[in-house]
Amino acid sequence: MQPPPPRPPALRVMQASTASERETLEAFLDFYRDVLVHKVRGVSNRDAGRRLLPSLTTLAGLVKHLTVVERNWFGRLTDDNPDALPHGQEDTSWVLASTDTIDSLLAEYDQACAASRKAAAGYTLDDIVARPDLPQVSLRWIYIHMIEETARHTGHADIVRELTDGATGVLG
Repeated sequence: MQPPPPRPPALRVMQASTASERETLEAFLDFYRDVLVHKVRGVSNRDAGRRLLPSLTTLAGLVKHLTVVERNWFGRLTDDNPDALPHGQEDTSWVLASTDTIDSLLAEYDQACAASRKAAAGYTLDDIVARPDLPQVSLRWIYIHMIEETARHTGHADIVRELTDGATGVLG
């Protein structure tokens, strides 16, 4: 099944304003995924990897981290979880390799998001997923957590992008 053509992020959420619970959760998660991509596009590899904060937070690191998060949470649905990190080692998902580029990181993120959508399609919101580090969680909980995680880090990307080149706004 082909994914729908890209739409402006705000339009996707507005089209779900009277949709089912699942369509609304998917729309909000896709909204923040799209905004993250818009936040890092057009930035040079050098600027994307530049640390402007005391933490490991960079534009490229945000994309790399959220790729790991996608695979970690939705990969539990299919046992396809190559990026699972042992508890306490979450910070390693922010570390950039010398071969990481914005284009390669965005391609990996896009693939991870597509795999997440495909994995979730086989479950209902009430289906339960076992987690080694948490009690069981429902797919609904995973969606809500992923919206929270992606929105939080997209906000970080907004700030880092503004510090990088002054661009602001949802699509800036």
